[in-house]
Amino acid sequence: MNAFPPTADSPAGALFSRRDMLRLSGLGFGSLALCGLMQGERVRAAGSQVFNLKPKPSPLGFQARAVIMLMQNGGPSQMELFDPKPELEKHHGRQHTLKVEMFQTGSEQNTLLKSAFAFKKYGNCGMELSEIIPHIGSVADDLCLVRSMHTEHNNHTEALIMFNTGRIFQGKPALGSWISYGLGTENQNLPAYVVLRDPTGYNTTGSLTWSSGWLPALYRGTEFSSQGAPILNLKPAKAQPAEGQGDDLEFLGLLNRLHQRNYPGDSELETRIQNYELAARMQLAAGDLVDLSQETQATRQLYGLDQPDTAGYGLRCLMARKLIEAGVRFVQVFPRPFQPWDTHSKTREELTSICGACDQPSAALIADLKQRGLLESTIVVWSGEFGRLPVSQNGSGRDHNRNAFSLFLAGGGFKAGHIHGETDEVGYKAAVDRVSVSDLHATVLNQLGLDHRLLTFEHSGRDESLTDASLTGARVVRELLAQPVASA
Repeated sequence: MNAFPPTADSPAGALFSRRDMLRLSGLGFGSLALCGLMQGERVRAAGSQVFNLKPKPSPLGFQARAVIMLMQNGGPSQMELFDPKPELEKHHGRQHTLKVEMFQTGSEQNTLLKSAFAFKKYGNCGMELSEIIPHIGSVADDLCLVRSMHTEHNNHTEALIMFNTGRIFQGKPALGSWISYGLGTENQNLPAYVVLRDPTGYNTTGSLTWSSGWLPALYRGTEFSSQGAPILNLKPAKAQPAEGQGDDLEFLGLLNRLHQRNYPGDSELETRIQNYELAARMQLAAGDLVDLSQETQATRQLYGLDQPDTAGYGLRCLMARKLIEAGVRFVQVFPRPFQPWDTHSKTREELTSICGACDQPSAALIADLKQRGLLESTIVVWSGEFGRLPVSQNGSGRDHNRNAFSLFLAGGGFKAGHIHGETDEVGYKAAVDRVSVSDLHATVLNQLGLDHRLLTFEHSGRDESLTDASLTGARVVRELLAQPVASA
């Protein structure tokens, strides 16, 4: 008679299998050791995989083939830009009874603060937007405005990492890395994932927002500069004849492959070699990205390159278009350094400054993609990491708010001239048709033909994904889509 019921490993007639013995003896420590050994085998098997950036077919079919993320770090105020609140105007200066999450204390706490700007209707769709972003208003009929976003943290670093990687803790792969891993790139002479930041400095989170985490380093964001050489340290310090440099690169490639023979199945070494080979190819391809000689004067004026306030951000937006046009899969564009949208005081003055730098180029990018026939196949995402509170801080500023923020999308099969969701009467919390950051990620992946539940990578013995839907409840927000590709 069996001491234990039969299992797949211990058929009827056997006392119990070796695996059962390990599982049931010695408090199960033998089973734990077996799992550890098996994990080692899986890691070695994964190491034998060859990762590359060759274009891959979209499993679901796709509406879009590329993404441009305009990352407005600092937390743009939804009440000043995208989400008009008459109740704030009506009750300005009054105390509000809402228990809100904030950092400030004192007599001004919970004092409602009206918008610093008036709102007006734009486009044939009649979308209400702030007077401070008239250029974005001019493309309102191409925008899918989401007023019901929410996230999980009130600090810049955690919220920026959350928006880009789906978690508040660092070390996870960014959205651009997942897309590069899932789809590769259409131009083998350029990276799949390019980052365009202000050459004078970083935001407070730096490269954590474009990390490949535990995905192969091949899928990490590659920084391009909008001043001087597009890619730092790409060309030798001393000029060399073209034929001599070519011979050097060929010889180095031979040495790399000879060295690789001693370490078969080492995916990190393979990734490093591929990165060097890609860098060699980029020496020829990247120079065109800052060459504006092929751009018309009208295009330069469209992006504001003729104006000092808009020239820097405008050039990065134009480079983003050129990169997408050249076949790059994901481009991330940042405004000026630190947290330019972080309006803790002097909201009117500070937003006037940053909107003056970013409004025209953001709209120009959408208009330019559209006139070139690229908008239908490109998703543009304009967003910060969180929103602002409806109450005052320092008299005329607003503190961070994870419970509500607004963003807009354009192109890539998203509904045009559409407004989704609502916040409560004062704009503190997303109240109707709420959308989480993980929902947004799932929806963007869907439009690229990727199922957020199936795009996985084994890490520490677990199949990890961007959205981890079993924990986050992430879903594709079909209400945002003009022609849904798939449902989830």
